[in-house]
Order: sequence, then structure tokens, then C-alpha cells
Amino acid sequence: MDSVLIKNANIVNEGKITNGDVYIEKGVFKEIAPQISAKSPDVHIFDAEGKYLIPGVIDDQVHFREPGLTHKATIETESRAAVAGGITSFIEQPNTVPQATTIERLEEKYTIASKTSYANYSFMFGGTNDNLEEILKVNPKNVAGLKLFLGSSTGNMLVDNPEVLEKIFSSTDLLIAVHCEDEQTIRDNTAAYKEKYGDDIPIEFHPKIRSEEACYLSSSRAIELAKKTGARLHVFHLSTAKEMELFTNKIPLEEKKITAEVCIHHLWFSEEDYKEKGTLIKWNPAVKTAEDREALFEALLNDTIDVIATDHAPHTKEEKDNVYTKAPSGGPLVQHALPAMLEFYHQGKISLEKIVEKMCHSPARLFQVEKRGYIKEGYFADAVLVDLNAPWTVNKENVAYKCGWSPFEGTTFKSRITHTFINGSLVYKNFKWYDVKNGKRLTFTR
Repeated sequence: MDSVLIKNANIVNEGKITNGDVYIEKGVFKEIAPQISAKSPDVHIFDAEGKYLIPGVIDDQVHFREPGLTHKATIETESRAAVAGGITSFIEQPNTVPQATTIERLEEKYTIASKTSYANYSFMFGGTNDNLEEILKVNPKNVAGLKLFLGSSTGNMLVDNPEVLEKIFSSTDLLIAVHCEDEQTIRDNTAAYKEKYGDDIPIEFHPKIRSEEACYLSSSRAIELAKKTGARLHVFHLSTAKEMELFTNKIPLEEKKITAEVCIHHLWFSEEDYKEKGTLIKWNPAVKTAEDREALFEALLNDTIDVIATDHAPHTKEEKDNVYTKAPSGGPLVQHALPAMLEFYHQGKISLEKIVEKMCHSPARLFQVEKRGYIKEGYFADAVLVDLNAPWTVNKENVAYKCGWSPFEGTTFKSRITHTFINGSLVYKNFKWYDVKNGKRLTFTR
């Protein structure tokens, strides 16, 4: 679509909601005004009366499983699911097969995405105990950052040599994103529960194995190291109330050297849900107590936590149905993240403006994404129309993930993503996709 005119939208942008029209030309927002007339008969007009127009969501943490694990997911299938959930840009993680721990492997993923992705894309480079030389070759203008696993998770990319860690933190200007769980604590806890239950440990003990202590020990050490070296640190998927004391809301996001993320599942579920959901909500870090969940929400609202992400990490249902020690951690979330946050809006827990700040504006600012995350003239035209009063129930038939299941099955959401535009093109409309793979590589103003 060369030209698009969205009429009568409630535009949610930069802390305000205003009614108006948005004109898109050649992939960018050309004009935003109370009223705009079609410039030619070729303009595609969308009447958004009663709907809300928000910037496309930027998800800073997904696992799309390609290459090497494509029985679970591919860049094509999961980016397709993402646009159905209003996510127009994603940052994918390096624990694929092979792992993206060399420039060559990293660029192979970019090549796949350039041919198959519905959404805009970037990929994290993976750090290991022995690839500092490769890390230093990464161009920060076209790669989102460096990912370090400080606790082993899916993919076994554990970086556990303290000297190597300090060298990495001291040597790179890249944003360093970390998975923080203390490996020794987890191993000791697992051994104790295995002694009692064997491999079939009741799932309710997952947050005791991957405990508050494991999270706090690791995240506090990473933050201490970042302060010592001056590194730019971003801590992924926080899950405990205790960790909130490690972060601040006393300075603007742009001035923070240490930033924080919370994921949808840690805001939605609590340990009470293991009884019903079982290993379907087995994540690393674990979903913990209702008190932890409330503390995370409070920290999100008061800007101690900077962004919301998904940590979308699909596995097949057969894999998840294994006994505890063999059931992998992670689950699919990109299609349902924004509807879940909009449900919190309906419950009076968060404003639309705050949702847009934490899912669109702040990821763009935190990662310095070029010309995305806002509805602004001159910016790339990534935008989502939302109907706040169009209930739908998640079921097997409407789940778009390749793995074919969702932890939200059976949940009725009040809000629906009706249209998703990426770089000015309509790619999704009311549970239908257009064969428009218009995603572009994200660039960064660093």
C-alpha cells in the first residue's frame, strides 16, 4: 500500500489520547491532524471510529527457534502470530541451533528474517565464555545488543567464568541483556527435590527450585559488575519483589545505565496457577507468588521497571507434557501479550497511555531504535488498531503459533487487535493475514 488514511481514530501516543486522522505515505507517517482529506483516489481509507490507534509494539525478548529448532517454531510462523498480537518489531535471542555466537551465524538469521518475517526484526548476539573477540566485531548500529545467560536455561549458553564476565562488561559498548538466575543455587535445589521425588517433581516446586534467592543473587551480582565497569546493563524477565530494590525510578530512562524488564506471564500468573496449568506455565525464571506479581505491577507503574516483553519461547505440547525434569521451560506469548495488558486496563489496573509507554515508547528509547515506537510524522508507519469492546476467547482454532497451544486457552479477552500495519502496509485484519512480508531490519541511533 503506497498511501493509507486512517480516519477518526483515538490516537494513543506520548501520554495523551487525541481523536484524529493519520496519513501514511511510502511506509512513513506523513501527516497527523484532526482532519485529513484523501490526497488521491488511490488512497486506502480505514474508518477507525470508536477504535484506538497505538504505535506498533516492540518486543525486546523472543525466541523464534530458527535455525535448528524449527519443529517448535520459525521466524515466519511466530512473526505471523506476533502481528496478530499487535507486535510489529521483535528482538530475537541467540540460543538457536547453531547459537548466534559468531558474526557469520548472526547474519544467517538476518538473512532468514529478510525473506520470511512479517514483522521488523533484530537479533541479539550471544556471549559465551570464549567469544570476546567476536563480541568486539558487533556493530551496535544494526544489532540490538549482547545476550548473556548468567543462569543456564534453554540452549545451555551459560557464561559462568567471573573473569570472562568482567572482561566482557569492561570491553563492549553494546547494551548487555542478561538472564539472571544463580546456577549453583538452582543445582542444589534441584538435587534436593530429585532426591525426594526423582524426575517427577511436582510442578508446584518450580519456584522453590528456581527461587527468589537464585534470582536475587544473580541479578545483584550483575548490577554490581555493571556499576563497577560502567557497562550498559538490561536485566530481562524480573520475577521477584526483592529484586525491585536493585533498580531506580529516580532518573529518566535515557539516563539509566541499568534498566529492567517484566514479562507478561509474571504479571498475569502466580504460583496458584500451577495446579491448573502445570508445565504449560513452567518458565525460567519461575512464576512466583501473588505478592511478587503485585510488586512487579507496582514497579511497572512507578517506572522502576522500564519495559514489558513476552520472552515468547514455544515448545511442542508433547515436550511440555513430560515429567518436571524433562519438560522444557518457556511458552508462546506474542499473540496474546497486548490483549492481556488491555485486560488489565479494563480491570482499572493500568491506563492505555501507560501500556503504550511500556510496550512501544520505552523499548524504542531503551534500545535507541531508529524512528519506531511512536506515531510521529517522519517515523516508520508501524501501527495497530484496537477495538476495546470486541470480546473473543482463545482456543485451539485461533491460536497462530506453530506449536498450536497457548497458556491463555479458555481465556476471554475483552479487546481485539483488528488491524496491524507494518511500514505502512496492512499485514493483518481480524484473524486474517495478508501475504505481505514487509518487515525490515531494525537500526539503532547509537
